[in-house]
Amino acid sequence: MTGSQRSGVTTAMVGRESEQAELVAFVRSATGRALVLRGETGVGKSALLSHAAALAEQEGHTVVRVAGVEAESELPYSGLHQLLHPLLAEVARLEDGPRAVFDAVFGGVRSDSPSVMALGIAVLSLLSLSAAQRPLLLVLDDGQWLDDASAEVCGFVGRRLAGGPAKLLVAVRTDLTSPFDTAALPELPVAALAAEEAARLLDDRYPELSRRVRRVVLEQARGNPLALVELPAHLAGRSGDLPVEDLIGRHGVPLPRRLQRLFGTRIAALDERVRAELLRGALDGAGSPSGTDAVPGARYGMRDADAAVAAKLLDVDVVTGDYVFRHPLVRPAVVQMATPHQRRAAHLALAQVHRENLERRATHLAAATLDPDDGVADVLETAAGSATRRGGALAAVAWLTRAAELSANHADRSRRLADAAFVAAHAARPGPAHRLVRADLASGSTESPASVLAAAYRALYEDGDVRSTHRQVSAAIEKLRDGGTATASTDGRTEPAEVLTRLVILLLAVSQFSGERAVWESTHGLLASLGDLVTGHARLYSATWSDVTRHGAGRAEQVRGAAATLSELEPWDVSRLGAAAYHLDVLSDYRPHLQRVVDRELETGAVATGMVMLHQIMLDQMAVGEWALAEDTGQRGLSLAVEHGHHLFAAQSRAYLAQLAALRGQVGRARDLQAEVDAWARPRGLGFLTQLADAAGATAALSSGDYESAYLHAIGITRPGTFRPYAHQASRTLLDLVEAARHTGRVAQARAHALAARDAGLPDVSPRLGLITYGALAMTAEDEREAAEMVTRAESHPDAARFPFELARIRLAHGIRTRHVQGPAAARQFLVPAAEAFERLGAAGWTERARAELRATGAPARASTLNLASLTWQERRIADLAAGGLTNKEIGERMHLSPRTVSSHLYRVFPKLGITARAALRDALSRGDAPSRTDAPSRGDAPSRPPAEFPMRTGGLPKMRTTSS
Repeated sequence: MTGSQRSGVTTAMVGRESEQAELVAFVRSATGRALVLRGETGVGKSALLSHAAALAEQEGHTVVRVAGVEAESELPYSGLHQLLHPLLAEVARLEDGPRAVFDAVFGGVRSDSPSVMALGIAVLSLLSLSAAQRPLLLVLDDGQWLDDASAEVCGFVGRRLAGGPAKLLVAVRTDLTSPFDTAALPELPVAALAAEEAARLLDDRYPELSRRVRRVVLEQARGNPLALVELPAHLAGRSGDLPVEDLIGRHGVPLPRRLQRLFGTRIAALDERVRAELLRGALDGAGSPSGTDAVPGARYGMRDADAAVAAKLLDVDVVTGDYVFRHPLVRPAVVQMATPHQRRAAHLALAQVHRENLERRATHLAAATLDPDDGVADVLETAAGSATRRGGALAAVAWLTRAAELSANHADRSRRLADAAFVAAHAARPGPAHRLVRADLASGSTESPASVLAAAYRALYEDGDVRSTHRQVSAAIEKLRDGGTATASTDGRTEPAEVLTRLVILLLAVSQFSGERAVWESTHGLLASLGDLVTGHARLYSATWSDVTRHGAGRAEQVRGAAATLSELEPWDVSRLGAAAYHLDVLSDYRPHLQRVVDRELETGAVATGMVMLHQIMLDQMAVGEWALAEDTGQRGLSLAVEHGHHLFAAQSRAYLAQLAALRGQVGRARDLQAEVDAWARPRGLGFLTQLADAAGATAALSSGDYESAYLHAIGITRPGTFRPYAHQASRTLLDLVEAARHTGRVAQARAHALAARDAGLPDVSPRLGLITYGALAMTAEDEREAAEMVTRAESHPDAARFPFELARIRLAHGIRTRHVQGPAAARQFLVPAAEAFERLGAAGWTERARAELRATGAPARASTLNLASLTWQERRIADLAAGGLTNKEIGERMHLSPRTVSSHLYRVFPKLGITARAALRDALSRGDAPSRTDAPSRGDAPSRPPAEFPMRTGGLPKMRTTSS
């Protein structure tokens, strides 16, 4: 037992409101009471005792606090002596009878041992005397260790405190039997923290914890405050230069001694056979929730382990009847308490149990094998390939590394380490990847092809270094080519060496991010020198990632066809094909698969590749008009890139978010993001990103009607009448340049650019480029017949519906032209669907422009009833209150929301209503609620003079090309 103490302060607790309220009532009760707190180890019983003790001192109580000690649990009356020790000076003031009882128990006077009743009455007398001046609170922690004799007396006393000035507060563990189990005292159960409270405690203590470690700690702790506080600090102390995530194994987190002791005594008390059964179950993940194991297949079923159930280490599943670990932390405790020999023997037995399950068998063979063994290494390598294809890249890295360690010859070891490094780089583990290949370098050697690959990925992803990376990768390829090591023999066939193909594809990626003509020409020249050593996929990427205007014709169907086999490919091959699909505007064929696999890749797979997949999903969401979803996807990608230190991907996410903000009319945000991207990318020579920044600038300017700025941004990408080689945004911004030129009086330049798109065969390259080529020709047509035919081609394009923003722009421009040439009635058939499309998309600036044009035709100005109907009840309520003049804070107080949540709702409401300012809410809502009517054309509508930007000519249509140039 420990000595008594007075507790002056206590730290604030997370949650526990109901428990604290009950303790407040207990302390402030006018009469004596007893209460037993009951909960598992580490659940927070001691913190609640401290809270009650501090409150009692504030209320004027005398507080005596002690804690049970296991070593004294067999000494009769030791616990009672410690609990009453601060009060024993008062015994001399008692009457002779009670004093004699205390002398017999504590004073060493030889006499018969008093009965429980006699001693209990004497204790009650002492408590009454001691509490005569001030109320008294006795606090006993770890009551399960109290000796039986003392516990009996405490129970007797606790049942008779009513009416007196003394109180007794006891805490006991639920996982051990206790003398207080039968004391019949009032109890307060202390359960684990709820999920939200556990997350709040963890975030308060460790705000910088990574997302994955945070999730695993929450899963393993299962609301136990002690585990929530201890586990992250223990992991950080063990990590060294490794990512903390790498310390989290299949058998749970490594436990600090304090947590291991929670279960250690009970585990050690089991016989050897039951401990061995628990060890096999722990090593194989027995009793884990379905879907939490990184390795597929049934887990080991523990047998004949009732003793562990009795020890409260296992439970029995009520549905299946299987043994399951009672708490996640039991599993790592069992593993850590076993000897290395016991663990290897268990792994070997489990490998035999799972001989038909490749990955589960590999897991156990890897742990059971000590000496080099090519057979085991082959199994591990095969399992790594299987794991990679199903989103288990992290497991694949571990298995490939272990396979290298077990390889009998140096060539196999080097190959497997190179493979492990390659997968690690795609799993956002550039540091471990670099260490893996450095470990394989021969004495005196400074680099190998694999080490160049690992270093290049790190330099590209973390710092966007395309200049030196391009030189280093090119040099490594040339060295392989000239040194006769560019090929490998497989089953009697000579094929390009795997490391060569990886270097080639990385060189293409570096060239894509560079976006410079000289870089691409150097890359293409090097690939030409390799001849047949360049794979078919690499040639496809070379064509589509570089310049689709010149090399993309006919490739779209090839890329679409590849979508049928995505499930058979490794994740980085999927994302590479996805990049080709983006350039060819057929990402919608890839998105279902990307959405199925991206979460698993981000969790346990190729994390860096998963970030690329998020970019591709976002781009398709933007293309098809799912802009709210695109915003969420973009923000998720940005957060992940920042978390993993992949600054290239972070800048790419910001560029896409800038473009999305520009489309939605959030001009200020778009310009801020554009400036941030440009400032980071331009000094590094990242033309891919600077072009995206310029494109976002052009879109933002067009959205706000600043056509001169839009033109300047657009010609920063390409000059009118041409498409700058290797500038991927040159063709994608066709409509932007044409529209900006037309609105700034540069009619000839606009026409020249539209004709250049036709002559370049853009309709043969991608469906979107076909759509906007027809739109550009319609906007710049010199006679009405051509304009009408081009608009008809655009509207009837089989993929037109997949690009609603572009189609709406084409309709808006043609509607304006038609109003001036044919009159208001004819214009409405183009302006109405354009306005409604912009409203559905949330393109605020474009919506206002389209509505203004509709008003010019005599159509009534009103909010889209479609978009009013799309408001949720909460959004509509918030919009109504904001329209009434309430601030976000006032709205939040009425609706029990935070001002930030109110702001987020309004952020979504504005584009739905086609407005950009709070002041426009009242009119938008009132117009939307007004009865709508069908806009019938007026018989008096007459055409007006066309504006200067629609030149007139008579003659035939311009010739449309049907083949690529």
